Amino acid sequence: MKKSVIVKLIVLIAIVTIIIGVLIFFSNTRKNLDALNDIRIENIDLSAVPDGTYEGSYDSFPVSVTVEVTVRDGKIGDIILVRHVNGQGQTAEAIVDEVIKQQSLQVDAVSGATYSSKVILLAIDDALKSADK
Repeated sequence: MKKSVIVKLIVLIAIVTIIIGVLIFFSNTRKNLDALNDIRIENIDLSAVPDGTYEGSYDSFPVSVTVEVTVRDGKIGDIILVRHVNGQGQTAEAIVDEVIKQQSLQVDAVSGATYSSKVILLAIDDALKSADK
């Protein structure tokens, strides 16, 4: 009988610990994603970016992106998504075509993939800024 109570107590403690861990995980994830809303992406003067291919990345758990951006004649010629780990939202790869079309980072996020869209834009921004280094 005593052994049964101890086992039940251990199981209860394990369940409570798991629930607390899950709550902390989701709380931190929400904070990371909400912080993305506060980040402003400035437009970059593409005429000042030398021709070349530049790599950039940005991580905001659970979204992580690495891109290669090719600049030719002061214009974005190509953007390759090297790595895109998206969270529970939809994928946002379509934003790459819009950036190339508009030649600007000031584009609307993909509906249903706002956070992934923002992280992709921040990775592109990182790549273009790496040209200065």
